Order: sequence, then structure tokens, then C-alpha cells
Amino acid sequence: MSATDVTTRAPTIAVIAGEDSGDQLGADLITALRRRYPLAHFVGIGGARMQAVGFDSWFDIKELSLFGFAEVVSHLPRLLKLRKELIARIVAAKPDVVVGIDAPDFNLGVEKRLRETGIRTVHYVSPSVWAWREKRAEKIGRSAHRVLCLFPMEPAIYARHGIDARFVGHPLADRFALVSDRTGARDFLGLAQNVPVLAVLPGSRGTEIKQLGSAFIEAARKVAAQLPGLRIIVPAANERVHATLRQLIGNSESESAPLLIDGHAHEAMLAADVVMLASGTATLEAMLAKRPMVVGYRVSPVSYRIAKAMNMLKTDVYSLPNILARASGMGDDVVLVPELMQDDFNVDKLAEATLALFQDSERRGAIVAAFEQLHLALRGDLDGHAGDLAADAVAELIEAPHG
Repeated sequence: MSATDVTTRAPTIAVIAGEDSGDQLGADLITALRRRYPLAHFVGIGGARMQAVGFDSWFDIKELSLFGFAEVVSHLPRLLKLRKELIARIVAAKPDVVVGIDAPDFNLGVEKRLRETGIRTVHYVSPSVWAWREKRAEKIGRSAHRVLCLFPMEPAIYARHGIDARFVGHPLADRFALVSDRTGARDFLGLAQNVPVLAVLPGSRGTEIKQLGSAFIEAARKVAAQLPGLRIIVPAANERVHATLRQLIGNSESESAPLLIDGHAHEAMLAADVVMLASGTATLEAMLAKRPMVVGYRVSPVSYRIAKAMNMLKTDVYSLPNILARASGMGDDVVLVPELMQDDFNVDKLAEATLALFQDSERRGAIVAAFEQLHLALRGDLDGHAGDLAADAVAELIEAPHG
């Protein structure tokens, strides 16, 4: 069933979203499915965005928004009780399909139990099987009848294990224009059009800022000392991060001092000539903004040694732009983005790599051209958005005969 087909059927569709990003994906999916099934009933766990498009949330999404092993363990009895109640309510509702969005530690177990009762299940957002233990694909396949993937290289991995997986495009690719608007972003942030700009994003969590922030800020200052007129802009993800960054930056009001702003990370990237940032989803956002970048990260020495000893990491590059470039056929050894990890993560190397990008306009142009190609690949379908493609894949399961 495609986006242009509308039916008078009234399916019940259960959706389970575990955090803010899942709430946005869920809202897009529900909106697209409702165009196909105007009378559909959507139930499960979701946040404000999903509820705004007609979702009946049985539990508060905050119940699942836990980060870190210690926090999960301390809430384990409550989570187990919630899981039991959720499974019972979904079984009683007899939905046509259940879609678990991300949150694999919670959702895959729920999906498996529901699949065993005969309910069709979908897992939306594949865990990073291309980076960590590919064999996990088999476990995911035991939970979900179909996996919806955000990256084009993922379905082939599942196919090796006989699992139905569909690339539906990355929703972020829909939210960035193919041609970025630097002028508009600088006007929005009150930055001059004729000065070099460096955006610095040292992470979105307080722990990351404490571990990485000082190196990023000091490296930016070293670049400014060698690049006259440089404006440094630092977007803070929330109030807690803002307070931590304010301590690192200080209160200088000079033109060369880093400018700390609340939110607007996308605008900061678009306004910049170069971005210096922590490894993570933000590297994908910077790629979609078409901004050359330097990526850095460091975990505790113990965690790093354990990961290396257990051979857990299956790639020798860490940032999504580099992973996507290799997967797209640009070359098995291509490195579009300088990566400074672990022992290489220090002030001098960050500053050196960032200054090198500012001083090489030809290299920056080549990187932008490559990022444009990768953006197109992530859209999946030039005529549709990720929510529509995901809805197509879910509707197929709803319409398929049992057996």
C-alpha cells in the first residue's frame, strides 16, 4: 500500500517510542500512516509530538528515557512492571502491527514476546550492526518481522542473516536543504557575512562536556590566535550544558571570545565555515549542513581497552560521514573527516586539523561535494520523505495475508 492509497479500514497500530528522537520519528510515521488509514487507532507509548497527531499514549514516555547502566539498574523493578503491563495491554488490543522505535534494550524484548503471540512486529531504527557485533542482527530478526533502516548499507547486512530489512531514508536528510543557506544562518545568529566562523559542539550531555569540553574550547582559542577575525560559536543543548560550558568559556566579551548560545545547533553549523565536534549524531548533522569538520572523542582508558580486547568495534573509522562514504563506494580507505580519537584527542591536534581546513579552500570544496552525494543517498527516495517510506513498509505488513 503506497502513500497515494487510502482505505476505510480501521487498523489498530501499536507504537512504542522510548525517547525524544523516537517521539519525532513516531509522529512522522503516524502522520504518514493516517493518510493511508484515516480511521486507524494508534496506541502504546509516545511523547507530546505523537500525541499531537492523535496518538493514545498509555504510559509517560519519560518512563523509558533512561541513560546509563546505573540509572537503568536502579529503575529495573519499575521497568519490568511497565513492560509486563504494556505487553498485556497490547495483546488485549490485538493490533494489526506493533512498531518499536529505537530503544532496542527495551523494545526488542517486547517485540519478541509479542511476535510469539502471533502479532506482527516492526523494529524502526536498526542498531549499529555495521559497527558492533554483526551477529546481533540474528537476535533482532527473532524479535521483528521487519527492520526499518536509516542507512543504506544496513539491509544487506540483515540479508546475510535472512532477515527482512528495508532502507527507508534518514529523517534528518529531510530536514536539511540540499544546498545550505549560510547567509540566512548568519543573519539569524547576528554574525557578519565576511568573517571566518568556527562552530564548536563538544557534546550534548553533561558528562561529555566535562570530559571533552575544555580540550575543544582551548583548541578553538588556539585556532583563533592564528586566524584573525575568527568568530567561535558554541551552541548549548540545554540549561545544564550551558552552565558547564559557561564555566569553561568564562565571561569575556571580546570579539574573539567564544559566543555561547542556547540551542540552534543546526543554525550554528550552517553559519560556520568549519565545525569542530564530538563524535556522534552531530557529525551526521554537520555532514547534512555540508560543513567540513574535525571530529574528536575520548572514552575512559579502561572502556577503550575492553572494547579493543574483545574486538567489539568492526570499523577503523568512527564518524558517520566516513562510515557512509566508505559504504557508498567512495573508497575503502577514504577519510573525508579528520578523526582524533583517544590518545590523538588533544588540544594541539584538534587545533592543527581545524586550522588546516580553514587554510585549504580546495579541500573544503571537495568535502562539500562529497557530502552532497551522501545527502542524496540518505534521502532514500527523492519523491518521498522517511516517514512516508516507513509507512509504506508498515502498511505492507498490515495488508499482507497471515500465514
